[in-house]
Amino acid sequence: MRKVTVTNNLSLDGVMQAPGRPDEDTRGGFQRGGWALPYNDEVMGRVMGEGMAQTGALLLGRRTYQDFAGYWPHQKDNPFTEVLDNVQKYVASTTLTEPLPWQNSTLLKGDAADAVARLKEQPGPDIAILGSGELIQSLRARHLIDEYVLIIHPLILGSGRRLFPDGAPAALRLTNSVTTTTGVVIAMYQAA
Repeated sequence: MRKVTVTNNLSLDGVMQAPGRPDEDTRGGFQRGGWALPYNDEVMGRVMGEGMAQTGALLLGRRTYQDFAGYWPHQKDNPFTEVLDNVQKYVASTTLTEPLPWQNSTLLKGDAADAVARLKEQPGPDIAILGSGELIQSLRARHLIDEYVLIIHPLILGSGRRLFPDGAPAALRLTNSVTTTTGVVIAMYQAA
C-alpha cells in the first residue's frame, strides 16, 4: 500500500498559510506571507533535499498546484525545480480541467478522498502532500494520511489558516526530529 505523507511549514500556533512569499496566499487579509524564509539554513536544506529525493509522487490541492505551477517551472537555478518538474503530480480540484499546464500533472476524478484511497491501493511510489490545507482536512477525516513532516518555526503569527483547525483532534507518534541552526524543529510523526 502506498503511503501518504504531509510536509508543511508551521508557526508555533499552527499557521501554515503563505510561508514562502508575501503574495503567496492573502486570503482572509493575511499579510504575514513569507514568514518561513528567514529560518532557512543548511540543515533544513539537507533534510528537505533528502525528503524530496524520496518523493515518488506529489498530491496537491488546486490552490497549491496553481501556485507551484506558476512558480517552480521558472526557477532554473534551484535544485528542487527539476525534481518538481519531473515527479508525477496528482491534483485534487473540482474546477480545473485537463490538460493541466505543468508537465506530469494528472487531475483526480470525482471526490478527492475517494480518489486518494484508490491511489493508495494501487502499486506505485509513496505520495507527498505539500501545502494543500483543505485537501489535507478531507483526507484526515477519512484516515488517509500516514505521516506528517512538520517544519515548526519559532514564531507565533496570531492569525492565518491552520493545519489543524479547532475541532480536528489527531493522535500522532513522533518518529524522528531534527533541530536547525535557526531554531526550527523538523518533526516526523506517524498517524496513530
